[in-house]
Amino acid sequence: MSNIVVIGTGMAGFGAAHRLNAAGVRPVVYDQNGYFGGHTASFRDEASGFLFDLGPHISFTKDPRIQELLARFVNQEFEALQVKLDNYWRGLRLTHPVQLHLNGLPKDLIVEIIADFVKVHDQQEPRIANYEEWLIASYGRRFAELFPMQYTRKYHLTTASNMSTDWLGPRMYRPSLEELLRGALAPWAPEVHYITHFRYPKAGGFLSYLAPFPGLADIRLQHQVVAVDPAARALRFSNGQSIGYGALVSSIPLPVLIPMIAGVPADVIAAAKRLACSTCVLVNVGLDRADLSEGQITYIYDEDICFTRLSFPHMLSATNAPPGCGSIQAEVYFSDKYRPLTQSPEAIIDQVIADLHRCGIVRDSDRILFRGAKIVRHANVIFDLDRSAALATVHGYLDDVGIKYCGRYGDWGYMWTDESFISGERAAEAALTSVSRAA
Repeated sequence: MSNIVVIGTGMAGFGAAHRLNAAGVRPVVYDQNGYFGGHTASFRDEASGFLFDLGPHISFTKDPRIQELLARFVNQEFEALQVKLDNYWRGLRLTHPVQLHLNGLPKDLIVEIIADFVKVHDQQEPRIANYEEWLIASYGRRFAELFPMQYTRKYHLTTASNMSTDWLGPRMYRPSLEELLRGALAPWAPEVHYITHFRYPKAGGFLSYLAPFPGLADIRLQHQVVAVDPAARALRFSNGQSIGYGALVSSIPLPVLIPMIAGVPADVIAAAKRLACSTCVLVNVGLDRADLSEGQITYIYDEDICFTRLSFPHMLSATNAPPGCGSIQAEVYFSDKYRPLTQSPEAIIDQVIADLHRCGIVRDSDRILFRGAKIVRHANVIFDLDRSAALATVHGYLDDVGIKYCGRYGDWGYMWTDESFISGERAAEAALTSVSRAA
């Protein structure tokens, strides 16, 4: 059982290594990067002192086992914070979720939204074919078009009519008429959002949750997989090294993994090409002022503003920024399938800073102490109408050749931290079973 190989050192790879270690197996884990952590990585700029995660990561799991594990991984040294989210729309700052806080909108628009909502509220639940139909049936057309459908084009990079509802879960709250009216008449604070509180490591960024990883596995960095032979159970890396394996657990993005596999059928290659995801350019800005926002995350609806979401890392832990300073992480989305990235990172940084000034978040008097960008080639899975059938074909093939897949890009799903960790555990369990049967 010692010859179980794991590809990827993100949260899913960590979950796989944790499960294997519990079974007495110390796996070899390979990663193409020169650092471990995958999308869970954190980076500190030593010159300025600002720390940024590779995306806005927080832990809000309600699973007691995962809560206990993550707390233990950071020696109980974590911040426990109440979530504060808001929205920016046409110069207004609106409490999140907007559908429960209409009172900040123009009165005529509130009347239109309520009238539309009442119209669909009294109708029989229609058959839903896509996300746009779900939004209209849930909120009425006026609200749907102004808010979630607009945000969809920025975040998912396609139209709501081209998306399924497979990803929704608890992410989009459907209010009752009473809740809608209450939030339209006056400010209130209902606790209906799927996040109310979260945890974040006191020091070292979100990567600190993976601190035990090197003790659980033999981690080998700068090993990029370029070929997989499931018949021979062998891997080849870009450095020319080849290894054999007894079982393989992969968190490599499926469109990258599939073309590497020897003998893969043409229909599986075609299916993998239909799987869409976004590329995110993370623009990180450090300022000489900490009072940048009342909330940790702001959603941006306006399509003439380049970023889709802002997070403020200094509000997660004081160690993420020098004393008295604040930090902003802006997410700008692209997609090879729907909106290719053609700009340089430096041009995007300039655009983000200009739009931060337009929104009033950065002032002319602020001094920028740090600016930088990181390109995340695989950011969010896009749940377009091609996904379901294509994914069934790809997963069916991987099951046939015995490759265990895990994580956001192996399962090709919308996964939070705890779900990615558990996905890695499940893949490792399947690998243990397959090796045991072979023996």
